[in-house]
Amino acid sequence: MVDAVYPTPSPFEGPEKLLEVWFAPSSVAVNDVPDNHGKSGLRKIHRKYWEQVLDIVKCKILSVIEGQELDAYLLSESSLFISPHRLILKTCGTTLNLLGLPLILHIAATYANLPHVYRCFYSRKAFMFPDRQHGPHRDWKEEVQFLDNIFPNGAAYTVGKVNGDHWLLYLTNPTDISSSTDSLHQPTPSLPEQVEGYPDYTIEILMSSLSPAACEPFFTPTANDTKLDPFTCANAVSNNIGISTIFPSHLTTLDAYAFTPCGYSANALIRWNDISLDSSLPTLIACKQSGEGYYTIHVTPEADWSYASFECNVPLFFAPSSKTNSPALFIPDIQSLVQRVVAIFKPGRITLTLFISSRNKEILGSCNDEVPNQSRVEAAQHAFRLALTSESSPAALGGKAYKRTDKINYEFSDYDLAFASFEAVS
Repeated sequence: MVDAVYPTPSPFEGPEKLLEVWFAPSSVAVNDVPDNHGKSGLRKIHRKYWEQVLDIVKCKILSVIEGQELDAYLLSESSLFISPHRLILKTCGTTLNLLGLPLILHIAATYANLPHVYRCFYSRKAFMFPDRQHGPHRDWKEEVQFLDNIFPNGAAYTVGKVNGDHWLLYLTNPTDISSSTDSLHQPTPSLPEQVEGYPDYTIEILMSSLSPAACEPFFTPTANDTKLDPFTCANAVSNNIGISTIFPSHLTTLDAYAFTPCGYSANALIRWNDISLDSSLPTLIACKQSGEGYYTIHVTPEADWSYASFECNVPLFFAPSSKTNSPALFIPDIQSLVQRVVAIFKPGRITLTLFISSRNKEILGSCNDEVPNQSRVEAAQHAFRLALTSESSPAALGGKAYKRTDKINYEFSDYDLAFASFEAVS
């Protein structure tokens, strides 16, 4: 993604650095009075303070959509999501994601009265061009050391083939609390667990070696050397290739930007409720209520380093149903979601991750008929495989067929991870 004068740019690092900082276990656990706009906690903090963080990180805000429960900032290098209790910063290229963390902690303590970190996550896919990174991002060990200097009991993991597609994860436990001001090791008072009654999770679809035909729409056209409006161009692309209909349009607020000469970013806020979910089927989030989630897409279409990412935290079905076969009306199941996203980009390689809190670790016996008493991560793995390797998959994927090259499940103290890698079959 480059918004600059061309010719051909230098190699661009598509795989993002993903930092997630929790200051409480849920939004309702934030002891704060909403302002006149109904915002509390981190959402009350003025935009100018987040801009100070992004100056350190080396990116800027392009636009913002304000939802009922969170705000989504579209950045020059990916995205920033702000909830009352949580901040998610996702940045690509040679941004200095982690260097913004100390100021984030200071801002949360000073302007939102949130002086303690409940827990922290940092993850990324292996870089394509690691030698181009700066600061602690030059090496995974340096990133881990940077985080260890703030969080004394964090844990770091490498998931997948070290000499192939792999995923790096750093996480702290709720007991690994750090003060965000004077003392980095002072414990916080205990906070209620899972107050809102459902697990936290994130699904990521990380794709490389995209089809040339799939990349073509992400090169911004010019008219008489005049730059077209990037939001108008992006909306046209979103509608033409199916991004706008990944989730039902009546539930979606989409904010997209087309870079010059190429590249694309989008944030979407999704309002979901019982009507848009099929109550007869188990979802990743077992609940009977409404809520707001997000998805975000970022595309680097240049041939030698093409890459696209999709990230989402909206409740999803484990298995297809009559409702999920009505994409204009209902939230998709995991299998359908993966197929919709992959069909847009037709990648040569795919990494899928599902990261889900597991405090209750319930068994979902009705996830699918083939494997009874299946855990949520195994149900997700089953959906990944059906989406990409079943006999009917090529029809849903624009003729592409895939084989699974890696499957790994992890059980952490209170989170589970499903990791899988796939390659296109020639």
